[in-house]
Formats: sequence, C-alpha cells, structure tokens
Amino acid sequence: MMKYIVFLAFSWFSTTIYAHGLPDFTKLVEQYSPAVVNISTKGKKAKTSSKKRSIPNIPGLPEDLNDLFRKFFDEDNLFQQDQRPSKSLGSGFIISENGYIITNNHVTKDAGEIIVRLTDRREFIATLVGADERSDIALLKVKANNLPTVKLGSSSDLKVGEWVLAIGSPFGFEHTVTSGIVSAKGRSLPNDTYVPFIQTDVAINPGNSGGPLFNLNGEVVGVNSQIYSRTGGFMGLSFAIPIDVMKNVIEQLKTNGKVTRGWLGVLIQDVNRELAESFNMDKPKGALVAKVMPNSPASAAKIKVGDIIIRFDGKRISRSADLPPIVGSTRINSTVQTVVIRHSKHIMLNVTIGELPSDNKLKLSSRKAPKTNSTVTNQRLGLSIIDLTETQREEFGMISGGVLVKKVESGVARDASIRKGDLISMVNGIEIHNVSHFQDTINNITVATTVPVLVYRQRSPLFLAVKIPAK
Repeated sequence: MMKYIVFLAFSWFSTTIYAHGLPDFTKLVEQYSPAVVNISTKGKKAKTSSKKRSIPNIPGLPEDLNDLFRKFFDEDNLFQQDQRPSKSLGSGFIISENGYIITNNHVTKDAGEIIVRLTDRREFIATLVGADERSDIALLKVKANNLPTVKLGSSSDLKVGEWVLAIGSPFGFEHTVTSGIVSAKGRSLPNDTYVPFIQTDVAINPGNSGGPLFNLNGEVVGVNSQIYSRTGGFMGLSFAIPIDVMKNVIEQLKTNGKVTRGWLGVLIQDVNRELAESFNMDKPKGALVAKVMPNSPASAAKIKVGDIIIRFDGKRISRSADLPPIVGSTRINSTVQTVVIRHSKHIMLNVTIGELPSDNKLKLSSRKAPKTNSTVTNQRLGLSIIDLTETQREEFGMISGGVLVKKVESGVARDASIRKGDLISMVNGIEIHNVSHFQDTINNITVATTVPVLVYRQRSPLFLAVKIPAK
C-alpha cells in the first residue's frame, strides 16, 4: 500500500513540474490577436470574347419577329463566359495604427479587390502599396486610425528550440492559435534562395499564409509563408520569413516602391564529401561556383568556375545556401572582400556588388561547333562521347567547348552519376574544348585520384566527383 501511495505522489509531482514548465500563451493571445487580420481577395474578372457573333435572320420570318428573336438570344448573354471572380484566403497583421498591414505576396497576387477583416468584425477594402515576389511579402494599407498593432522583434536573436506561436485563419477558421518550437534557422527552399527561412513545427495550413509568428515576449519574429506537405495539409514542417528580412523589404517598398538586391552573378552548389576530396579539402565547406555569368560582378572580380567561396564580406560561408541571402542584402555598388579556394590556395578578391536584374537569364551567343560528330569511347571512365553540333550547343546555352555523353557503361562515370545526355564542360579545372582534348586530359592523369568534373544537365551546371583509376 505504501509503495502505491509513493508512486502516485511521485507521478503527480512529476506531472506538476512538467506542466509548470510549459509556456502560457493566454496573455499574448489576448493582447495581440486583435492585430491579426483575415484577408480575402476577389480575383480580376476574365475578359470576354473579343469577337461578337451575329445572329442571322431566319428566312420567311417577319422582320419584327426576327428583332424579337435577336433580343431574346442577345449575343452578349448567349456567348458570355462565367465571370464570377475567384477568391483566395489568407492572414495578415497590422504594423501601424494608421493601417499598414503585412501579408504574403501569394495571398494578394492578381487580386482585383482585397478585403481585410478584424476581430471586431469591421471590414476594410485595402490598397496594395507594394509587393516583392522574391521574398513573398506584400504591404497593404487601409483607411483607418487607432488600429491595434503587433510588436516587431528581431529574428536574428531567435534560437533553435525556442517556443513560438502562430495566429491565423487556416481553412477559414479565423484567429486559430497554434504553437511549437523553432526547428532550424537559415533554411533555403527551392526558388526562394534569397530568404533564410525559419523552420518550425507549428501547425500551419492553407489560410495561415501571411500571419504572424510570435516569440514568448509577444514579438513578431516571422511571417508564416510555406509548409512542406505531400497531402496539402500540415506534416510537421512549416516555414516563416524572418522579420528582419520583412523589415528591409517594407522599408524599400515604402521608400522606392520596389525592392532591389545585391547581385554577384554566379551559379553555385554545395560541396559534399566526394567533391571536397576532389578539391583536396580536409572537409566539405563553402559554395562551389559552377557558372559565372558574363558581364557580372563576379566576372569583373575574376571569380572563376571551380572556385569555392568560403567567406563573403567577412561572413563565413559554410554551405551554398548561406551565400545568396548575404549577397542579396549587401548594398549595391559597395565593394566587399571575398575569399575563395582555388587550386588548394586561399585567394582574396574584391567584388563590387551589382543590382540583381529582374530577369537574370542572360543569353549566350553561339559559335560554330566542330563539323565532326563521331562517337569516341573512353574505356577508363566507361563512357562514350561526341562533339556538339551547333544545334546542341544552342540547346545547352554554351558558347564553346564541351563534349556530349552518348552512352554510360558500368564504371567510374556511372558511379559518379554521370548520365547519358550530360555535357562535360570541365575536368579537374581544365575547360574541355572537344573530344580529342577530353581524351588528352584524362590520359594526362596517370595516378588514381578523385577529380571534379563539371557537367551541364538540362542547361544547369553541376560538379560531380569522379574517381579515376590509375593508368
């Protein structure tokens, strides 16, 4: 009996301690939920058909009945398409008493009308002050005063493991509160390389987009933006735009009506263990330059393909994802020091940052390719290659050089993930001119070693580590 009582007491004591250790969000929600808004939009109306269709007279029918027939089957009604405006739903939060509101760009994009609804049921028609697609931030303005506001914090002070809270309208359920912790910082997502996302396990669903992410001090530290999901619903991975990024975007939108970012002009990739070995590095680090854009700041600073950027403007680059946000936030026309590893040596370069073009897909001019197009096999690597035709060169966007992989057999090339259809542009830091040059370059490597090989796959550059056997 005594053991049973002790067990109950211990269980109650443990549960009490655990419960007291959990955060209490009630005061935070009471104070700041009035500043969180529901946003609905009505899309632009579709255009009607540009051509009018004439309804002909019916032979033998009196003219007055023909007129009645045309009026009844009025062509504007008969051929009019369904033009009910589309609707979308999201969240937002008020940052100033005079009506400035933050939300996601994807919530308001292409909206004909933006409706903002507060907790007290007031509704306002909002004006879009400006939006930035790359950061997915939109700034709205409503005509009102003395509105409730949130308090903005700093995402740089946020720590992994810290408690955070989201308020929004998932699936239209207004002012839903969910909580969790910061899972990671500085996450890079596909097509969003200029935003170092905050990853959380806070339950976020469609309708939460644009809503605030609070810390325990009641400060907004992020703008809820995306989730990773295979079902369309929450699966434990949600992403928020850091509030420091948002502040910079909003300041530029208010001042200039647009957002400008720094531009280096390189395509980069991560350095894995095999590539680190091929570049004679003791461990993987930095951003490997796979392509340098012509007429770019990187080109002017003599950054080369195969360079590994390990420091930029005094900041360490551990992974390739670290570089774009730092470059994007660097002041345009400023000159910064960049440290690269080139042929196992550390080289310091001065780069003058340019402005990121609205469309940085720069076209490359083409030159005539070799006339010969015979297939040559390299038994040592286990692949067959050919010179490029002029048409193939244009398809890859190449100015000159390179060989096309026609076949990959079992061997080191296949082990390195080289595929049929890849264009090999560089081997061990040497730019490949044609098939003959490729063969000579491989033959000059006499000892067993791992070398970096640059391939183009679907117009995208990619370094692969190839373990070449001894000759």
